[in-house]
Amino acid sequence: MTKITFIGAGSTIFMKNIVGDALLTPALADSHFALMDIDAARLAESEIVARTMIQTVGTGATVSTHADRRSALDGADFVVTAFQVGGYQPCTVTDFDIPKQYGLRQTIADTLGVGGIMRGLRTVPVLWDVAADMAELCPDATLLQYVNPMAINTWALAERFPKLKQVGLCHSVQNTVQELSHDLDIDQGSVRYKVAGVNHVAFFLRLEQEVGGQLHDLYPRLRDGYANGSLPKAPLLMPRCGNKVRYEVMDHLGFFCTESSEHLAEYVPWFIKDGRDDLIADFGIPLDEYPTRCEEQIADWQDQAKAMRASGKVEVCKSHEFASELMNAIVTDTPYVLYGNLPNTGQIPQLPMGAAVETPCLADANGIQPTVVDNIPPQLTALMRTQINVQELTVRALVDENPEHIYHAAMMDPHTAAELDLRQIRSLVDDLLVAHGDWLPAFARKKKA
Repeated sequence: MTKITFIGAGSTIFMKNIVGDALLTPALADSHFALMDIDAARLAESEIVARTMIQTVGTGATVSTHADRRSALDGADFVVTAFQVGGYQPCTVTDFDIPKQYGLRQTIADTLGVGGIMRGLRTVPVLWDVAADMAELCPDATLLQYVNPMAINTWALAERFPKLKQVGLCHSVQNTVQELSHDLDIDQGSVRYKVAGVNHVAFFLRLEQEVGGQLHDLYPRLRDGYANGSLPKAPLLMPRCGNKVRYEVMDHLGFFCTESSEHLAEYVPWFIKDGRDDLIADFGIPLDEYPTRCEEQIADWQDQAKAMRASGKVEVCKSHEFASELMNAIVTDTPYVLYGNLPNTGQIPQLPMGAAVETPCLADANGIQPTVVDNIPPQLTALMRTQINVQELTVRALVDENPEHIYHAAMMDPHTAAELDLRQIRSLVDDLLVAHGDWLPAFARKKKA
């Protein structure tokens, strides 16, 4: 029996997607799901959902719940991490509120910028603890890492645990294919593509539609549609968020980015600028989007949970996450291609070795093997390096326990540096370190002056 362990199983909606996918995959349908979370109430909700799904599908899968991480990990074949250290309250709110006092506005704050840096400082030590337990209790298991900041986490895990079988997984590529198919009004299944870069700042190097066995470049249609104003259409996945930022970047850099416009807007210095609310309005940038989204998701889950308790049923349907296909490929030795985040060992030679990069990967019984992509245009690698600068300095702060590199990372962040001077950045980081307190590793903690 395959054992699939969830660390952070209180993320009920995400757990539901992955468990549902596994239950619909024959080789995984009778797995044992070990659910672990530090929040007993949320863990209990997830257990009810998982057991109801198993009953609905009618497989031989089993479930156990754990407050103790080690017991959940013992003997696991796969480990899925999906947690948010410090939660929406208080830590995510802090990551938004304090920067706003300096005039620094954000949209998501979970990947780059001061919000991403702080989230990395809180998250990596917990992932290191998970990896240490895995080395002892399930050394052959594969870690499916779904936690942001994806690139910082993946890089830091490889630095401290180079033998760990790990991959960072994201749904930005699949989401973007769905959005572009919607914009172009074409069948998503007919789209062929190649993507490479760093997580959330990877680009579609090839984007084509297969019709009658012939491939047709889709970029001319995207460029023409943006030029004449017919694109982008109203967003499919996040109706409140516009998608104009990605089209504007494509118009200037030539290629379409994998991550949503609300994310991309805060990774670059061009869109969120003090005194330029015209840019915010023109490009439809949803400031403070992540706190708003968290509140909505909490309310939505409460409604779903109420309906589930009333009906005693949970719908089980296939999601677009890579996890079940990856696990199936390894268990059955059936080759499967996915987009994964792995340390750069040469699969993108234009980017620094060791950096976490996202490329097509082949998964089978041999594990996860990345594909080499050596033809990324220089303007794109230049943008990717601005992201890697921040990621590397955050990783170095953590690995070397050097608090000065936290400040250096913030100073090199494109959006932060475009808005604040060096003294403002140092003061902002001071305030964030004080506010986060014991959520941070000991070397990074700072007492109020």
